[in-house]
Amino acid sequence: MTTPITSTLTDEQQSVAGKALQDTLVDMLDLTLIAKQAHWNVVGKQFRSVHLDLDELVSVAREFTDAAAERATAIGVSPDGRAETVAKTANTKGFGEGWTKDTEVVDAIVENLKAVIDGLRQRIQVTEEADPVTQDLLISFASKLEQLHWMWQAQSA
Repeated sequence: MTTPITSTLTDEQQSVAGKALQDTLVDMLDLTLIAKQAHWNVVGKQFRSVHLDLDELVSVAREFTDAAAERATAIGVSPDGRAETVAKTANTKGFGEGWTKDTEVVDAIVENLKAVIDGLRQRIQVTEEADPVTQDLLISFASKLEQLHWMWQAQSA
């Protein structure tokens, strides 16, 4: 099939920005799944607050997933959010199965947020010259996720 969406970027710019957006997409999809898995399985004294905080994280990650995919589409790159792609390429740390103590959930979320933020910061650097619009989007994601990272860390301090 011919490419139905063309880009205003050069091929090189499109390649750099497209890879950054694809990598962000899979990380956000996996972060959503991790947070939902934790949401369903958290137990402990802080169950209620952790459960509600996970809802917020899922909402943010879903919003960023859609924004990354739509930006990729806008620059003529077909986003790939298939489960197989997420499983093979996400840079998250994962989350176990079964009931999980609230303190372990907090630690796992902090670790996964850090992994996602580290990836975003690398992509922010590589998109600086290639596509400042994509870079700006990634900066906005990093800003919010760093705020959430702080809030999650504060729960175990």
